[in-house]
Amino acid sequence: MPNRLAGFFRAGSYTRVLAAVGLGFGLSLSYLADGQTTTAAATTPSRSNAPQAQAKQESASTATTAQAAEQPPEPKEPLTAANLFEAVDRKAKRLAGKPYEPIHANTTPALSAMNYDQYRLIRFRQDAALWKDQSLFEIQMFHPGFLYREPIVLHTNPDNLRDEQAFRQEFFSYEGDAAAVAGEVPENAGFAGFRVHYPINSAHYKDEFLVFQGASYFRLVGPGLTYGLSARGLAIDTAEPNGEEFPIFREFWLVKPGPNDTHLVIYALLDSHSVTGAYRFEVHPDAPTEMTVEAHLYARQDIRKLGMAPLTSMYMWGENHVGPVDDYRPEVHDSDGLLMATANGEWVWRPLTNHKGLHVSSFSDTNPKGFGLMQRDRDFNHYMDLDSLYETRPSMWIMPTSDWGSGRVELVEIPSDSETNDNIVSYWVPSKPFKAGETMSFSYKLRSVDNYIPENTGGKVVGTRIGWGAIPGEQNPPPHSVRRIVVDFRGGELDKLSPDAPVHADLWTSSGQITEMKVVRLPDGKTWRASFKLQPDGNNLSDMRMHLQLRDQRLSEIWSYVWYPSAVN
Repeated sequence: MPNRLAGFFRAGSYTRVLAAVGLGFGLSLSYLADGQTTTAAATTPSRSNAPQAQAKQESASTATTAQAAEQPPEPKEPLTAANLFEAVDRKAKRLAGKPYEPIHANTTPALSAMNYDQYRLIRFRQDAALWKDQSLFEIQMFHPGFLYREPIVLHTNPDNLRDEQAFRQEFFSYEGDAAAVAGEVPENAGFAGFRVHYPINSAHYKDEFLVFQGASYFRLVGPGLTYGLSARGLAIDTAEPNGEEFPIFREFWLVKPGPNDTHLVIYALLDSHSVTGAYRFEVHPDAPTEMTVEAHLYARQDIRKLGMAPLTSMYMWGENHVGPVDDYRPEVHDSDGLLMATANGEWVWRPLTNHKGLHVSSFSDTNPKGFGLMQRDRDFNHYMDLDSLYETRPSMWIMPTSDWGSGRVELVEIPSDSETNDNIVSYWVPSKPFKAGETMSFSYKLRSVDNYIPENTGGKVVGTRIGWGAIPGEQNPPPHSVRRIVVDFRGGELDKLSPDAPVHADLWTSSGQITEMKVVRLPDGKTWRASFKLQPDGNNLSDMRMHLQLRDQRLSEIWSYVWYPSAVN
């Protein structure tokens, strides 16, 4: 797989691709932290540095080989659920002492040359599902082919989880244009991933609700929701000039649940050039569906930027989009905002944007309570898309359950001209660098929800709209750079206030002049609107924070937004 593309997966009737990020294209990165902004030019790595890099890598390989020689041989007793995580952890530690070895693809040229429409005609036979009629959960595997060429190793035998699940062509049906590859698939082709089924929406049918396929990507949905954004095991050097590294889950262990068990435990081995890791996933497909994640990492090499609990999504346009869109759909996005619960009890909402250039925003904190990419807008009339059903896409909420220490939530917004590109990434970056030879452990809960976080009880931002600050028919209108910004809030104590309550907006901006601020209740009787004019200071961006207040009582979460004057230049 080319290093510019990763995270390919089925999304409706098309394939989603993670957009290229800073791979020597000379992109400009804007970093925002605590209201301060710096800009760094991403440059193509110099060829003259290649010998030094190679020498460094050879040195690291020598060191890791020496470490591997010191490791005792791996015990060969039967592997059961009781000792599984320790065994996977030992394997990750042992692997970190050796140079990285890419997975060998066992596909044929015909499988590799498949397009998406051909690939989706290879279907797993439902009667071959693992644990069929033995558990509430069933497992179906993905066939190798198309972009999924590197096989995973899958362990499912409850008596000895060292045993590998063998690939068998009779597990699959080859229909239509895919029939030509039937009978030509190697016996050692392996599986490209797997999906988990459970009666999540109906007691009489087991819906697919969890998928592991491609690099360290996985998707998770709750009742009534459809696939949208993805989670990942780990992100390395996202939006860095040297290019992103995509770790892979190369091996999985599935613990067979009891006949009436309502949770499933999965273990995974993570591997990449820079890091190895042991992961434990415990998933509860309830309302909402929730997964607990525990990770133990081992660094092979120094890692410039480690992204914990990464989420990947798509945002094309929405209410805050500037400029015309030649499309019948008012909005197109899997997520419309980043929500954060800070250690000091603040709730912060950052609407997503599709900028002209790559932008990276940082939000510093210590032991955050949570963060996630949310799809708040649940109104079909705001999307009008009968195929994609964006109003049913899930939100994902991350809740740390261990000491994450100091660091930052980072939001990456990549310019995109296609909804088939994943162009939004968010994750936690610890302040302490992760150096070669070091270990790291962390844990969190991942919740798949619609737009409801019960802990967030205050008023919420439900809309951000931006336009020219001129009044229609104005004789001497202001420059086009002057913006009218309108932010709507709803919920919490706001619902109980009378229309004449003295609600006001507390607004701060890093630069630019704010005028004509006013707060009014809309005719629907429950939405409060804050509107103002922004006169930017030349080409300087305006990093803004605003919330609604009644006397000394805070009524809402914090609206956080960055306006770039270049958006209308």
